[in-house]
Amino acid sequence: MERRDIDFNILLATDSYKVTHYKQYPPNTSKVYSYFECREKKTDATRNRKVKYDKTVFYGLQYILHKYLKGKVVTPEKIQEAKEVYREHFQDDVFNERGWTYILERHEGRLPIEIKAVPEGSVIPRGNVLFTVESTDPECYWLTNWVETILVQTWYPITVATNSREQKKILAKYLLETSGQLEGLEYKLHDFGYRGVSSQETAGIGASAHLVNFKGTDTVAGICVIKKYYGTKDPVPGFSVPAAEHSTITAWGKDHEKDAFEHIIKQFPSVPVSIVSDSYDIYNACEKIWGEDLRSLVEARSAQAPLVVRPDSGNPLDTVLKVLEILGKKFPPEENSKGYKVLPPYIRVIQGDGVDINTLQEIVEGMKQHRWSIENIAFGSGGALLQKLTRDLLNCSFKCSYVVTNGLGVNVFKDPVADPNKRSKKGRLSLHRTASGEFVTLEEGRGTWRSTVRTCCTRCSGMAIS
Repeated sequence: MERRDIDFNILLATDSYKVTHYKQYPPNTSKVYSYFECREKKTDATRNRKVKYDKTVFYGLQYILHKYLKGKVVTPEKIQEAKEVYREHFQDDVFNERGWTYILERHEGRLPIEIKAVPEGSVIPRGNVLFTVESTDPECYWLTNWVETILVQTWYPITVATNSREQKKILAKYLLETSGQLEGLEYKLHDFGYRGVSSQETAGIGASAHLVNFKGTDTVAGICVIKKYYGTKDPVPGFSVPAAEHSTITAWGKDHEKDAFEHIIKQFPSVPVSIVSDSYDIYNACEKIWGEDLRSLVEARSAQAPLVVRPDSGNPLDTVLKVLEILGKKFPPEENSKGYKVLPPYIRVIQGDGVDINTLQEIVEGMKQHRWSIENIAFGSGGALLQKLTRDLLNCSFKCSYVVTNGLGVNVFKDPVADPNKRSKKGRLSLHRTASGEFVTLEEGRGTWRSTVRTCCTRCSGMAIS
């Protein structure tokens, strides 16, 4: 299967100023070595933020390597295209045509760089090196930081996966406290983010990052990314259930909401079915329609095929608590081993409106205070899960730390006087695990990647090894 985007032009996939950088390095530079990390902020202006994000989930580099960087990515046509674009863009002949032609002729269009990275899925404390990049041909020293632009886009899947993991930790904590077990945890946060992201590619990357932690998704693009670029032992990495949207309810008319509910619940007798119930009055729907008119249909369902009631408006915490209260009166709950209320197994709730990491925390804490087990509920999250994130959340950074000039290796770094958080690392780097299990980054060539942490190593001019 072809995994590379053959129409993509790496010569045009960089920040404009990088086109001129080959002219700016010291004379006789023969190697540039850079690294990527999620910087640890020791003086954090957001220290009052509820979530600290002390550790990150490394994910998404493999997708970028296979889709954009591996194989014969430089062609005569792409060189000519870049030459024409940059001539007009800069109104000057600053494009490194000679350098790219050298890559085409000497390396058959493959990029002479080597990338070493921690295994994807690793959970690494911030402030540690996650991957390094270096040129492998002295003539192409400038190429290392040319690819910074596209490689740093790993900030997005890393941030999605990290934020998703933090929500999983919250859910695990409260599920354990209110039920004594973690059954169903991997389905407690469902991806509703497809329509809330900026592009089809964003959907695929972000949804696949969420699936590092959970199994529930409605963003099909994420499944496709995993199957194409990562593979999976299972036939499919993400799952969903039949569910109603407002159009399938309101199409029946306001006076026939009960008929809509009855029709839909009968269509899917043997699997869970989620029915949005706030088209008109969520509380009437729970009390009168589900709790009285269709009660026998609800009670006839099984634990493997429950009705999942979905409110979709109002204050998230208040709405969830009131829905649970009403349903609890109509479908009396039992008390579990931890002393928390659990609705009968044939009925559950999903809250998919206004859910982010902060409201999630508020809802599960509110449920606990009102003696409701987290067994009763699942959550859906959309824009907050896949879109309401920035590179600054985890301070993702790519910096040069080592160069070879006139045959001499030099450790380099930045240390801005106005912001100590932006001080970068020096020299060749390696990630190690101490005897106590802690991760530490060794600087200035004092270690090797392979000493304690298994490394994925890719030469874009050759084959991946591990």
